Amino acid sequence: MVLLLLSFVILLVSAALSLCFRRSPARASAAGVYGAVAASVAGLVSAGRILLSGGTETLSLPWPVPLGSLSFNLDPLAAFFLVPVFLLTAFAAIYGSDYLKSYAGKKPLALAWAAFNLLTAAMVLVITSANAVLFMLGWELMAAASFLLVVFEHEKAQVRKAAFLYLVVGAAGALFLLLLFSLLSPSSPSFDFSTFRRPEGVLAAAAFLAALAGFGLKAGFIPFHVWLPEAHPAAPSHVSAVMSGVMIKLGIYGIMRMLSFLAPWPAWWGWTLVFIGAVSGLLGVLFALSQHDLKRMLAYSSIENVGIIILGLGLAVVGTSHGMYPLAALAFGGALLHVLNHALFKGLLFMGAGAVLHSTGTTELEALGGLAKKMPQTAFYFLVGSAAISGLPPFNGLVSEFLIYLGSFGALRAREASTVYAAALAIGSLSAIGALALACFSKAFGTCFLGEPRSANAAGAHEAGQAMRAAMAALAWACCFIGLASPLLVAPLAAAAGCVLDPRAASELLRYAPLPLSYLSAAAAAFLGAALAVALLRAFALRGRVPAAGPTWDCGYAAPTAKMQYGASSFAQPLTDFFQPALRAARHYAGIAGYFPGKTSFHTENKALFYDNFYTPAAAYIRRLAFRFSWLQQGRLQFYILYIVTALIALLIWKL
Repeated sequence: MVLLLLSFVILLVSAALSLCFRRSPARASAAGVYGAVAASVAGLVSAGRILLSGGTETLSLPWPVPLGSLSFNLDPLAAFFLVPVFLLTAFAAIYGSDYLKSYAGKKPLALAWAAFNLLTAAMVLVITSANAVLFMLGWELMAAASFLLVVFEHEKAQVRKAAFLYLVVGAAGALFLLLLFSLLSPSSPSFDFSTFRRPEGVLAAAAFLAALAGFGLKAGFIPFHVWLPEAHPAAPSHVSAVMSGVMIKLGIYGIMRMLSFLAPWPAWWGWTLVFIGAVSGLLGVLFALSQHDLKRMLAYSSIENVGIIILGLGLAVVGTSHGMYPLAALAFGGALLHVLNHALFKGLLFMGAGAVLHSTGTTELEALGGLAKKMPQTAFYFLVGSAAISGLPPFNGLVSEFLIYLGSFGALRAREASTVYAAALAIGSLSAIGALALACFSKAFGTCFLGEPRSANAAGAHEAGQAMRAAMAALAWACCFIGLASPLLVAPLAAAAGCVLDPRAASELLRYAPLPLSYLSAAAAAFLGAALAVALLRAFALRGRVPAAGPTWDCGYAAPTAKMQYGASSFAQPLTDFFQPALRAARHYAGIAGYFPGKTSFHTENKALFYDNFYTPAAAYIRRLAFRFSWLQQGRLQFYILYIVTALIALLIWKL
């Protein structure tokens, strides 16, 4: 716990130093980067010790705040979530030191680095808090710091809109969390988590739904996702990596932590989570597939991966409620591991997208192409991330999904029909999500890095800076390491699972997971070895030779151009046409007329279905309703004092 507190102090001090050096962008950046890396090293040591020992460390300090206390708890579940937080923020800081150089003198880099380290400190505070007041302090600090980072390029109207939407959604989520904490601690003199008790009857369901809404608005699963594809592309790319890779996972952490207070769980809670996970995974990847902007596509893909995590968590609740402990253990272990895996490969992909933006000035897919020749290392790292997120060997995305598959296939033999149905739904959903994710990232990689440049910006691209490439390389190696050494993670996963699941279920992870994961790791190693052998054989065969080069087959055209190659929209068109009832994309086609037609165009526009059809009408209704009570705003101080006095008298009468 001492090292973790040291990490927290380093983050706060480095944030303050960045502000002190605001007149020197280089010094402000150095303070932010070195502080983030040093804090991450100290925090990783502390979290790793807890995961290896399986113990718990607590700390409680006096704090003269009503209902609050400086109570900290570092158990295996908190330690597991701290690992991706510290890993990704360290590499993002290294990446950002190079990425933000072009903004020196144009943007307040001191404020950006201070907000970045405050965001990291707030995430640490949220994960380790053992008191609701302290938790809400960290939660609101996290929202404020990330808002400052989202609004970094505030001169753009789209960025201002995204930041405002993010702020509104964060406030709505905080209200649901206040309701949740009031239900969990109705008569306790403190809001310490140790005093939380499961409410009786329908109040337990109300607490579950409040947790689902409050934390779901941060996690970004459907239908609470509307802010995510707006805010993540608006932020600087290393911040997008942190927000998508770890910040939204604190919503998952909150749901898991609250479930530990709400046991025992009825089966319908699990079914609710399974349904939300399946819908979020399928619609998230479909929306990603239809996007024209690389960062926006990655943001929608985060909804898909959060859906996979929620799907595994829902299966764990269903399995526990019906006594299917192997299903509960494997599904929960897969969901927990996917938290780490998604942080690694999504952080890598956002950094790759940032390198493309840094080099070409755009992330519009139809304006890219041919970047593999200009940015070979970035192309390789983005390919690793694409393979990992698609669940291909030998990378980490396959491992976490494999655990959920393993538990689901085993549950098909259960006697309880609802367990069989939940497992079948999970298998079908994961299969469809995996196939669509592969198509989505084949489109993304092919359109960006293969073929010929579609614009002058793409033709003039250059490789990313050394620090940016180093951060991407580290994350790519981490993705490969977990794919090859996944059995080593079973014990930490079981320790973290024991903080939420029934002890009988947590022990099943140690029983059922090691052997299948050993086979999976051996197969991944064999696959990697075969690929390396083929590469070496090819290099040996081409030794001393110069490969011949020639023009691409042009279908008989004398002067082929880049416009003749498949674009992002045309690549995905068969799938987007098939799923048009769900996507509802608008099409604009001028048509061809006459024997000698002039220029024409065709493009599709993706509609924000939930935002346009639900949230916008709901906001308009609330606005109209609010204006009906505008007469209460008299503009006179005495009336406002009267309102306060009236409310206090009403509360006293109700209490007495």
